[in-house]
Amino acid sequence: MMPTIAFFMLSIAAVIQIFFLLKKTDKPDPFSHYFLLAGALLLLATNIQRSIQINFVAVTNTFESLVFFSGIIALLLYFYRIQKKWKVLQFILFGSTIVALILLAIASSPIAPKDIQPPIPALQSMWLVLHVTFSFIGESFFALSFITAIYYLLTKDAEKKLNADRLTYTAIAIGYPIYTAGALIFGAIWAESAWGSYWSWDPKETWALITWLVYTAYLHSRLVKSLRGKISAILAIVGFVFTIFTFFGVNFVLSGLHSYG
Repeated sequence: MMPTIAFFMLSIAAVIQIFFLLKKTDKPDPFSHYFLLAGALLLLATNIQRSIQINFVAVTNTFESLVFFSGIIALLLYFYRIQKKWKVLQFILFGSTIVALILLAIASSPIAPKDIQPPIPALQSMWLVLHVTFSFIGESFFALSFITAIYYLLTKDAEKKLNADRLTYTAIAIGYPIYTAGALIFGAIWAESAWGSYWSWDPKETWALITWLVYTAYLHSRLVKSLRGKISAILAIVGFVFTIFTFFGVNFVLSGLHSYG
């Protein structure tokens, strides 16, 4: 029930956001972030409830991972809305909320079984928990940067363009080390304990590395004045597309050691 109620909460937030977006006002809506917070807490409570039931941290299957991912995005949007440092852009709130809703919709589909079962022995490792949680927290910042980069390319207003560019950079600058720790460092440690090798060129490992290289290229582009702006925004968009493919492409298209995750 909690994920369903959370979906309803995020849907209300999206309706409020699009209403204010269509009003073309520079002021952010005064209500949707409360629904985002409620949805985030319900989603994270779902992970906690399932963790208690299986006596392990519930982030090891597709459904649990998507619920956690969506919850972190919604929580991140709440903090973005209440912060005072940057001007809040309504498009970014709406676009990121839609990303969270899409992930939740996939979680409710048949491709994400909702059975509450203890993970297989290979998954019963705290290194895996660190690997998954840090990866998705980092990717939540990437989701925000994906929307801000799209907004950067769409808007013609110089001030809003600058705001979106700064927010894209900040989101990636925060998400990058978290993702690096989760996807690469903790992932390698878990792989060695589970499979006896830190790196085996498994498809998900390979695509995680490709994704990391794209975001590395983005951060490098910030140091080269001629690459800032449009090229940086495109790299941020490509990076998130690769992030999503790393998750769904390996789980449902490619085969490998991660196919059960």
